[in-house]
Amino acid sequence: MTLTTPALLFPAISLLLLAYTNRFLVLAQLIRKLADEERNQHQETNTRQILLLRRRISLTKRMQLAGVLSFLLCTLSMFALFLSLQLTGMVLFGVSLVTLSVSLIYSLWEIQISTNALNVQLQDIEDLLSAGNPRTGRRGGDA
Repeated sequence: MTLTTPALLFPAISLLLLAYTNRFLVLAQLIRKLADEERNQHQETNTRQILLLRRRISLTKRMQLAGVLSFLLCTLSMFALFLSLQLTGMVLFGVSLVTLSVSLIYSLWEIQISTNALNVQLQDIEDLLSAGNPRTGRRGGDA
């Protein structure tokens, strides 16, 4: 194994960490928006959303941790290979791949929860529409 093998992961891991950071920022925006809504009026869907957001934050933290650990192990692997410690470099690279896989699994789990959160919102919209005129799906008046 040469020094370039782990180096190939650098751009992929960097982009992955950027994507995770963007997810975290979106979660932060959602939480701030939800907090503002909750201050103005309490809604039952907010309670469900808060639970889902807590899980998503926890998973995002875990996937970022695993991604950073993967990046660090990949760097250490390159350093070991640079020092001609082939076995150490290969083991570190293998562990780096495992932690990257763990990070991706957390990401898939977070995506599943995110989808569930969107379904909660859609259900809320459907409930609001069904509270209106059942034939037209609109509230009040004639259409």
